[in-house]
Amino acid sequence: MFDGVLARGRVPEAVSDAAWLRAMLAAEAALARARGLDAKVADAIAAAASDPRLDPRTLGARAAESGNPVVPLVAALREIAGPEVHRGATSQDILDTAAMLVAADALVILREDLGAAAGAAARLAAQHRATPMIGRTLLQQAMPTTFGLKAAGWMRGLDAGLERLAGFRPVAQLAGPAGTLDAIGPDVLRRYCELLGLDEPVLPWHTERSRIGELASALGIACGAIAKVAGDVVLLAQTEVGEVTEAAPGGSSSMPHKRNPVAAVSARACARQAPGLVATLLASMEQEHERAAGAWHAEWAPLRALLVASGSAAVWLRACLEGLEVDVARMRANLPAEAELGGAVASAGALVDRALSRRPGA
Repeated sequence: MFDGVLARGRVPEAVSDAAWLRAMLAAEAALARARGLDAKVADAIAAAASDPRLDPRTLGARAAESGNPVVPLVAALREIAGPEVHRGATSQDILDTAAMLVAADALVILREDLGAAAGAAARLAAQHRATPMIGRTLLQQAMPTTFGLKAAGWMRGLDAGLERLAGFRPVAQLAGPAGTLDAIGPDVLRRYCELLGLDEPVLPWHTERSRIGELASALGIACGAIAKVAGDVVLLAQTEVGEVTEAAPGGSSSMPHKRNPVAAVSARACARQAPGLVATLLASMEQEHERAAGAWHAEWAPLRALLVASGSAAVWLRACLEGLEVDVARMRANLPAEAELGGAVASAGALVDRALSRRPGA
């Protein structure tokens, strides 16, 4: 019922149960190939996604018996492809690798939408570099600025979020039950990583969870940047202010005259879920010895939820900014009659030019 607002765009499908299953099968198939098993074994694993024994609901229900869904997955795969499936690996190897594959796919989509939102902000900054408006501090009228400078600030925040997300490098996991590689060996690990297109870890990261913390933090920062922009749009679109309007405003169930900034409101709603999810993932970084007793399990749902919230926030903000209508006349009307614009407009315009010139690819 809530997915139309809170699970928007393509990221939810990229992190769905089906996507996680495909990623786990990709990891198991890569392991079989890296170990030099008969190609038929790896092919049977890779083709097993539609097998009814691998229904995600069934795997989820059976996961309660062992504490994770890889155990019933492996049992089913051994029936399908033979007893050599999963040999040398542990459940966390497969699920952590699947998490990296799923996150990598989701981040491609998320960066596309966030980049488009940043591009829309850049266009607004260039178009309105000298459009005067009143600045507001503590929600009160302050000194004049330009809408272009406000949009340039949006752009910089979104670009910073993009940069952090682009810097995240998904790393494979394969080290065996206690993280020693003794039943696998470095050559198998190298081939496994190459087959999956993931970076090779320097050391196993079963309980060294900095990369999960890094991903969570980058997503949280991106959502913070999104929330800032969406919040400004909501305030500027207030009836009493009326300086911007979304291209496709939403209506009300009881007040037909309303033109609600639905995309900005929805972007805010999605982005505001991020801090709590990030906090859970950061708190889960403390993990005991070579296998966590609960903290690893605590990562699964919030990681997926954070990707969904971030992806949904990005696609909503893209829709908001790509169609944003700016009422230049209303901005001028809202300026105090005595406001002196010359110096502020010139200075703000120079800052806009500086920000635009420093964008990647400018």
